[in-house]
Amino acid sequence: MKKLIPVFLALAGAFSVQAKIVTQTIEYKQGGTTLEGFLAYDNATSATRPGVLVVHQWLGLTDYEKHRAEQLASFGYVAFCADIYGKGIRPQNTTEAGVEATKYKTDRTLLRARVNAGLDVLKKNKLADTKRIAAIGYCFGGTTVIELARSGAELNGVVSFHGGLDSPTPADGRNIKCKILACHGADDPFETPADLAAFEKELRDANVDWRLIKYGGAVHSFTQPMAGNDNSKGAAYNERADKRSWADMQQFFAEIFQ
Repeated sequence: MKKLIPVFLALAGAFSVQAKIVTQTIEYKQGGTTLEGFLAYDNATSATRPGVLVVHQWLGLTDYEKHRAEQLASFGYVAFCADIYGKGIRPQNTTEAGVEATKYKTDRTLLRARVNAGLDVLKKNKLADTKRIAAIGYCFGGTTVIELARSGAELNGVVSFHGGLDSPTPADGRNIKCKILACHGADDPFETPADLAAFEKELRDANVDWRLIKYGGAVHSFTQPMAGNDNSKGAAYNERADKRSWADMQQFFAEIFQ
């Protein structure tokens, strides 16, 4: 038996080396529109695991969201980056991004349809445990995952990173079936005190299990290195808030996936 132990250890080492994060581009549709998402998972096991939907900021699906999906895969989740805009629609500057994002912010029905299409792709993946599903989103994506919750989607929780926290249809809060974590820059100039108050009231009135965490010294886009570091512009990266909010997300997942 002692002679076999080194063999077992060698085999285990070989399997651990072979295990890796697998990524895949996936085309899917919502209505007549072709969308192009991104899947990431660890192939060390074929067992089902919690699934996390990742929703992009206003520039569309970029390497940033793909990197986050790969991080989530390394934690043992299967992650799918949704594409809200459509295949090939990737704004090249903030002007184009503003135009594209506005299409969906002014048509919440379409926005909900697009994000639910991405959720369906994740849930249909054979690795996803459909009883343990969450969604996270950044900026525009943060707004989107809250709309996903308001649509009545079946999932355990959503995390909004510096997303829009307005409450355009307060009654829709009663459709929410999941827990909500909103990670918010305390000095974000794009969300007014009135917006925050309306958001909180919507969730209270609907008896939603929610939490709103404010990060001191952080403005809008605090998780986005490409935003620069000048707070006076209203949007800037904040490494401390980025790390703290990511840790808060992990703690939230530990709770909702237990």
